[in-house]
Amino acid sequence: MRNGINRFLCKTCGGRFSVDHRVSSSPFWIPYVDGLPFRKLGQEECLSPAQTFARVLREMESLPSNTEISKQFCDPSKWSGILNLDGKYVKILSIKSPNKKSIPWLWGVDFSSHDFPLGLLVSSEDEKAFLRYFQQLKKMDYPLKVVVCDSVFPLQSALFQIFPEAKIQLCHTHYLENIRKLLNTRTDPTYRHFFHSLVKWIFRLPKTKEERELGFAHLFHKYAKGDLLLEGILLHIRNHEETLFVYQSIPDCPATNNIIESFNSHLKGRLKTMKGFQTFLSARTFLNAWLLRRRTSPFTDCDRPFKHLNGKSPLQITIKDGIPWPQIPGIQAPKTER
Repeated sequence: MRNGINRFLCKTCGGRFSVDHRVSSSPFWIPYVDGLPFRKLGQEECLSPAQTFARVLREMESLPSNTEISKQFCDPSKWSGILNLDGKYVKILSIKSPNKKSIPWLWGVDFSSHDFPLGLLVSSEDEKAFLRYFQQLKKMDYPLKVVVCDSVFPLQSALFQIFPEAKIQLCHTHYLENIRKLLNTRTDPTYRHFFHSLVKWIFRLPKTKEERELGFAHLFHKYAKGDLLLEGILLHIRNHEETLFVYQSIPDCPATNNIIESFNSHLKGRLKTMKGFQTFLSARTFLNAWLLRRRTSPFTDCDRPFKHLNGKSPLQITIKDGIPWPQIPGIQAPKTER
């Protein structure tokens, strides 16, 4: 016996065969998704990095689709319908175009449950891609009320084709950062007081449209009157109030995309160590595994108002009552509360 494997000689045909007596080990895909290198991952079973990679790939390819998990196992009423949506660009090494080395992965976080119902790898961040995304959400009966995003175009047209009653909330963090760059306030103090007053009197303090009107009047007479640049900024905000302040009319809706940005930072750190994917298929396979890992990992450090989520995984929060836990290799069903 060597490394737990017995080799035998067949007396009939003279051929050799082996019997593996080793205890079946834990799946490799979980520590790999978490960031463990192939070399360390394969050491315990004396596997080379190439052998370890082949095993990880087989395991990830055998995993269920995250989208199908959402369709078959999740209770739509447990999703809030408040979707923080973003696109994370992923490097694909097989892309030959010199001007395009990365493609977007569209994915969303259900704000109240912190669940990830859908991730979709697409060739470009265009209306067609968003149309596919919202069609998939519709098929899983996701109760979409509002999309919190960084930019309206090209999402808006696709959204209203599938969810005509849904709203859009633009992320204040990104919107104000664009104004900050336009005014160059980090290095030039000329418009610094205007910018801070804008944040205070338009974005932070007002709770109603009437209160914002007072803020607009204050800013116009104190800073913007006669300054075409500042007048243009105030006019742009007025023209986009429907997408900038929707959160005030939808309970629990955030005004920023901070929640998905935090998850994006986790993914970015993992992808940085991988230096890209060989093909579209390998990228999609890994991202599906990454989502399944996130959805089945209990939260540990949620702050208020989400402390009640700690100790539970996103899928545990949104799964239908009274049904078996989905079969995901290496993932055990959570203990039920008594």
